[in-house]
This record gives sequence, C-alpha cells and structure tokens, in this order.
Amino acid sequence: MSDFRLKVFQSVAKNLSFTKASQELFVSQPAITKHIQELESTYQARLFDRQGSKISLTEAGKLLLEHCGRILEDYKRLEYEMHLLHNEYTGELRLGASTTIVQYVLPPLLASFIKKFPQVNLSLMNGNSREIEAALQEHRIDLGLVEGVFRLPNLKYTTFLEDELVAVTRTGSKLQVGEEITPEELLHIPLVLRERGSGTLDVFEKALQQHNIKLSSLQVLMYLGSTESIKLFLEHTDCMGIVSIRSITRELYAGQLRVIEIKDMVMLRDFSFAQPQGQESGLSQVFMQFAAHHNHKL
Repeated sequence: MSDFRLKVFQSVAKNLSFTKASQELFVSQPAITKHIQELESTYQARLFDRQGSKISLTEAGKLLLEHCGRILEDYKRLEYEMHLLHNEYTGELRLGASTTIVQYVLPPLLASFIKKFPQVNLSLMNGNSREIEAALQEHRIDLGLVEGVFRLPNLKYTTFLEDELVAVTRTGSKLQVGEEITPEELLHIPLVLRERGSGTLDVFEKALQQHNIKLSSLQVLMYLGSTESIKLFLEHTDCMGIVSIRSITRELYAGQLRVIEIKDMVMLRDFSFAQPQGQESGLSQVFMQFAAHHNHKL
C-alpha cells in the first residue's frame, strides 16, 4: 500500500542520482523522473536543484525527506499489523549485522527464520558495528545486530547473546609465549587486529585501558577487515590475533590454533540488536523474538 513515489524520492535523495535510484529500485530512469515530477506537481515545489549532471536537495526536498522515513515506516507497520490480524507475517525486513555476527552467528538463525516466515522479504547488509549503526541512523536498514561496548544515545540496544574474545596463535608458532601471559607482555608481541570501527577492536582497546595500556603502544603488524582474514594471516605469520572464541571452534578442534590466556584481562562483550529510538518496526520485533527463542542454538 505504501506510496511508491516516496520510495523513489527517498532513493534519489539518498543517492543524489536518478541513475543509482533506477538501479536500486529496478525501475527505468524515465519512470524515476516521472515519479519525482508527480511529487513536485503535488506539492507545487521543486525537490531537487539540477546543476549539470549533479543534483542537490532544495529546502522543500529536505523537508520531504525529513518526513519520508517516518511515513514509509508507518506504512510498513500498518501492513505488518493488518496481516497480524490474520496471523500472517509479510513485508520487508532489512537487517544489518557486523562481520563476526554475519559469519558465525546468523546463518542458522536466518535459515530457520526464512523457513518459518517465507512471506517476509529479508535482506542483509554486512559491515563493522559503526557502519551498521550509521545505516540505522540513515534509515537504510530496519534492525542492526552489533558487537562492542560503545552505545549511541539515539539508538536502542537489546542484548541477545554473550561472547568472549581470546588471544590466539597458530600451533607451532615461533613466538616465545607460554600458555599464559601478562597484559604487559602484549607490548612486545606482534599482533594482527580487526579494523577501526569494529566491535572486536572496541572491546580489546577497553580491556587494555583497564591495565593502563594504549593501543598505540602495541606492535600491530596489520589491521584487517574480518576474522577470517586474521585467521589466514596467522597461518603464515608468527604473531598473535585477538578474535571471538565463536570464530575458532573448528581450528581449535583441528589443532591449528591455540588460545593464549592473558592474566586478569577479561574481554567479554554482548551481541546486541540495535534500533532507532521510538521507531521499532513490527517485523523487527518478530525477528528479535524469534532470535530469543532460538538463543540456545546460536
């Protein structure tokens, strides 16, 4: 039921491109132009300024964009609640999840969810925790699944799973480290870590602060964009990585990696759902409840 013209406008405004909106919505560019012209005719105002090949929002366009997200969200909630009257779940749910959650937590949950709710159109965006939070604020996704310790005041966080970070090296590494080290010994050990903005690095940095150690004082060989790339790096390098214990189950069982205890250094974190405050969608709630019910399987 939602006004498709508003979806078109939102896409053009977000991309500042008629071409990209056409590609995103799978609609011809002339049709995109026609929808924008109809909106401009309805409101008797130009929504975009055109300067050569570039466009920008007018004041009227900025005002419409400000209301557009809320209107489309209300349409989505109405559609959800109407189908709920008939015990049907249908509509679109745009998820965003941090890399660790996408790789090691979500696959079995998504498979079960799709099987139970085949009428729900599910999409998934992958990025680090800061990128997922940015996508929520820009209304590009409905529900985020993030890791780490930092919280933004305009987002609502709900914990759904606990995780632990551990220090690992490859079995047979030439590093001269025993089964346990002190936090201070980290200063002299070459490390491979997740990139800035990742929840994994957030937790590690906060744990270091508890021992008055700065991240900048460590010997970091590489910052990498995923846990899988860290594990591959460790296979060929004599260094230490910091990863989720959930990510190395197979490698520990196969004897490829070993865990090094860091004395008195706790690296626990929560995996949390994140939503814009006061804008929780119906399908988001369904997914959260479904995840809580299947928590023991994650």
